[in-house]
Amino acid sequence: MHYRTFGRLGWQVSEIGYGMWGMGGWTESDDAESRQALQLSADLGCTFFDTAWGYGAGHSEGLLGDLVRANPGKKLYTATKIPPKNFTWPSRRGFTLDETFPPDHIREFTEKSLANLGLPRVDLMQFHVWEDAWARDERWQRAVDDLKREGLIGGIGISINRWEPWNALETLRTGQIDAVQVIYNIFDQAPEDELFPLCQELNIGVIARVPFDEGSLTGTLTKSTRWPEGDWRNSYFVPENLAASVDRADALKPLVPAGATLPDMALRFILHHPAVSTIIPGMRKPRNVRANIAASDGVGLPADLLRQLRAHRWDREPTEWSQ
Repeated sequence: MHYRTFGRLGWQVSEIGYGMWGMGGWTESDDAESRQALQLSADLGCTFFDTAWGYGAGHSEGLLGDLVRANPGKKLYTATKIPPKNFTWPSRRGFTLDETFPPDHIREFTEKSLANLGLPRVDLMQFHVWEDAWARDERWQRAVDDLKREGLIGGIGISINRWEPWNALETLRTGQIDAVQVIYNIFDQAPEDELFPLCQELNIGVIARVPFDEGSLTGTLTKSTRWPEGDWRNSYFVPENLAASVDRADALKPLVPAGATLPDMALRFILHHPAVSTIIPGMRKPRNVRANIAASDGVGLPADLLRQLRAHRWDREPTEWSQ
């Protein structure tokens, strides 16, 4: 495993981290298997784990707390998220701070997350949605400062709404933010335009999420793929999105280097960018852990392949199914 510096916080974090959304209630999740996969990742050098209260109303947080306690000799960085008060993902233009993150709500859910984790402090607390219109509202800034001063959190971050990497730039310029979490992958290259340069200028950590475009960049989906009733992916991969995603993923398959896989190429594409601190693929099974962590071997993609992958950029606009 290779490690990178997490912005101005200075943490040395594994460049392949762990996204824990799927463990919070996706269909086919199994706690015993999740615990096995989490422990394997820690044994293989993974040190950054991202969860949220919203992942099963704290269920995923509980699994992370158990992992930390089971590994007292390892420094495992914990990151979680405060849900918006109106429990609406993503946020929408016009939502106010009072509807989403009033100071008492910020404290209440920080304390709830700490209780779920069973830990006295979380390394990184994040706002689970964000609107740049809230940037200069000092109420959230004072609430965060209080939590830091009391030692309840180590740093503060923003999880940026899907396909809106522009929707945090003013907030980053306040100097209050230590990290941003953003969708970045072969298709979603827009963070490179403005967000990444600003993060590098301000020394802000970058967490790259959704490296496989919710599954299309694994190369395993087909236009007839369906999930069990209640699985979130059914509402995301509506027919218009599934068909287009499969076509675009199929177009990438001829570019996969000999002996590699599409997911491996997808991870190495993300790792090529120096602004990225860590990637958080979802890994519910041990075989996924082994495959994803193998991408952190310091071997980058050839320059000519990176140039070819640039042509597969897919700029999308948020819509009703892109929650």
